Amino acid sequence: MKLGMMLGYSGKKLTLPMDLIKQAEKLGFDSVWTAEAYGSDAVSPAAWILAQTEKMKVGTCIMQMPARTPAMAAMTAITLDQLSEGRFLVGLGASGPQVVEGWHGVPYGKPVTRAKEYIQIMRNIMAREDVCEFDGKMYQMPVKGPGTTGLGKPLKSILHGNPKIPMYLASITPAGLANAAEVADGVFPIFMIPEKFDVLKKDLDRGFAKSGRSMENFDVAPSVPVIMDDNIDGCRHFVKDFLSLYIGGMGAKGKNFYTDYATRCGYGAEAEKIQDLYLAGKKDEARAAVPDKLVDEIALVGPEARIRERAQDWKAAGARGEVGTMLINAQQPEVLPILADCIL
Repeated sequence: MKLGMMLGYSGKKLTLPMDLIKQAEKLGFDSVWTAEAYGSDAVSPAAWILAQTEKMKVGTCIMQMPARTPAMAAMTAITLDQLSEGRFLVGLGASGPQVVEGWHGVPYGKPVTRAKEYIQIMRNIMAREDVCEFDGKMYQMPVKGPGTTGLGKPLKSILHGNPKIPMYLASITPAGLANAAEVADGVFPIFMIPEKFDVLKKDLDRGFAKSGRSMENFDVAPSVPVIMDDNIDGCRHFVKDFLSLYIGGMGAKGKNFYTDYATRCGYGAEAEKIQDLYLAGKKDEARAAVPDKLVDEIALVGPEARIRERAQDWKAAGARGEVGTMLINAQQPEVLPILADCIL
């Protein structure tokens, strides 16, 4: 199993923890991942990090597909792949309806169809076997119809791409997980309980049945929060902030992928309560409603000895071939060598 570092997206001011990133690189971390929501983008920080590192891979977790065309994403990937001599990783995601339609101003559409077509187009462009023509439900190249000139021309990338660039999809829905296993090289579950791989397995297996692949050539790369302190409840507080935001607030009632995912993980009643409180504006109560057990299952929190003990359960999941990369979300420099010692 490999270790990666999850950076997330910015707050009001963008800063990158380059000292922490370089420490991770020296310790043998395999990758670092940037993100975007509706502030900083994922690509610019990735380029910045690639320019200041030597061995570590850098990926996007995620580039929002509705925010850029497949051709633009392919151009970005080819450019960064060449500039970094093969260290760029593609991470894509559909985002959610509130951001896509409210921020980017485009229809959310069908996320699974979008992802399938998006990756197919990107791979076609990178392969450069011919000009890129595509006639799908979400994308047409060249595009035709109202508002077009009819002058669109099928093109082949000037820059030579690498069709073997690994591509990941962010997904936790049953259809999205199956699609990732069918068309991508890995998947990002926003969180994961290592003892409950079955929550993901049946859907991944549906995709593998179509692609002819298996877990042997697929990377399950969950985000794992890590906070080390003797005050366990204090550590849990920060993880509960994250969980209550996503389970409670990242979507509307009846249309929240994270609420549904928490339910499939065995926390249905708790997830519904968190969402009801959060949507009612009771954010503190929503955070308090997140079970300690859920935090302990998805995160590494508490004193060093406790983190080391729980890390062995994640390592066991790696040994079973159920987790390929742990994407560590940590801001404490002292945590990184402990995780490297436990996992690598």
